[in-house]
Amino acid sequence: MSHALKFFIDGEWVEPARPGATLPVTDPSTEEAFAEIAMGSAADIDKAVAAARRAFATYGQTTKEERLDLLRRLLAVYKRRAKEMGEAISREMGAPLPWAISTQAGIGTAHLSKTIEALEGFEFEELRGKTLIAREPIGVVGMITPWNWPMNQIMCKVAPALAAACTMILKPSEIAPMSGLLFAEIVEEAGVPKGVFNLVNGDGPSVGEAMSAHPGIDMMSFTGSTRAGILVAKAAADTIKRVHQELGGKSPNIVLPDADLEKAVTAGVGECFGNSGQSCNAPTRMFVPLERRDEAAAIAARAAEGFKVGPAATEGTKLGPVVSQVQYDKIQDLIESGIRDGARLVAGGLGRPDGLNRGYFVKPTIFADVTPDMRIAREEIFGPVLSILSYETEDDAIELANDTVYGLAAYVQSGDLTRARRVASRLRAGNVYINDPAWDAGAPFGGYKQSGNGREYADFGLAEFLEIKGICGYEAP
Repeated sequence: MSHALKFFIDGEWVEPARPGATLPVTDPSTEEAFAEIAMGSAADIDKAVAAARRAFATYGQTTKEERLDLLRRLLAVYKRRAKEMGEAISREMGAPLPWAISTQAGIGTAHLSKTIEALEGFEFEELRGKTLIAREPIGVVGMITPWNWPMNQIMCKVAPALAAACTMILKPSEIAPMSGLLFAEIVEEAGVPKGVFNLVNGDGPSVGEAMSAHPGIDMMSFTGSTRAGILVAKAAADTIKRVHQELGGKSPNIVLPDADLEKAVTAGVGECFGNSGQSCNAPTRMFVPLERRDEAAAIAARAAEGFKVGPAATEGTKLGPVVSQVQYDKIQDLIESGIRDGARLVAGGLGRPDGLNRGYFVKPTIFADVTPDMRIAREEIFGPVLSILSYETEDDAIELANDTVYGLAAYVQSGDLTRARRVASRLRAGNVYINDPAWDAGAPFGGYKQSGNGREYADFGLAEFLEIKGICGYEAP
């Protein structure tokens, strides 16, 4: 990619303010660098913020119809380059190639389409008596996105911000930055006005902190670990800017006694292992009735056998590598802790799968007889590792499911929809999925507790980028 050593600021590809600092981008299937990116600094953020503030003076006054036209142009270009986007994502973070094109890149199309639909029906003003309630763009937004779902997180921030008439500075993950650079090319091709969208690559301490603390940025939208989210919030505190966060998770999956156990457990393994387990809402804690724990473990072990592990570009690969050596080492440490703590290993385990001596490949791993005090039951693993716990009563299952600092998502499996709804209402999570439903781009996404604050997707995401103003005495007496 010709722009890898540049940043996109004020509608142009520009050299870094302090040239020379670069970072290799590694293919996790081979452990070899395939590209190099420039690393930014506070000076680059200053330049990007200045461009965004200038652009906001005009873009912030655009009509809804003008913004809809812009988003439709962006969608057309994105669709045309979606295959290219999927290929970039597959290379940078290891998603199996066909799935990266259909799902990782495809989810960007879904979010942009849903944002357009939401904007078409969104009312920015309403009159209540003699007071006008106006919803106005918050201003300049700093965005920090992760490596695990690059286009999901870029698009569900950028699209609603554009819809709200905000301007922005994006810092994609430095681990998987190529999709972000390609997205900037798409923005440029779609004719987004200069300064409205800006991109600066870099790491958290050099660029992320500069964005979070910058007095010229009105809002930070961050997706990543809870640890990093805390740092963003602290850096933003001095300027009292709005901080929107989607953070970690340790989602429970309650299999109720009346569920079809074979179907529920098999689906639960699939949900946990999707994207090589690198999804913040993955159901990594499965709760099964005590009297059926051995049967559930056997079903889960069989399901794990169906996940072929291999390089992202290899035909038939269902489970690609995890993203980095750091991530691989963390997962291995947690698997080792599960064994040491006495959990029963029924599939997978330590090391790479047979025949894979290079690349960050993790065995699809299932632990049974897990207890709530074990690290594998409490810490976010972010890899293809499932912990199976047991419960005696429905109340017991709900209490165990809620016993976590996180609250991003929860899953309920039941043959009785009334019962499933009752359990769902008692789970402290921002999303609850009943009986493995299809993904819904229109559902609000975000978490309780240390999983963050605010919501993304559709009109819920659009609302996050708006300020509410009351103009009293608006209607003449």
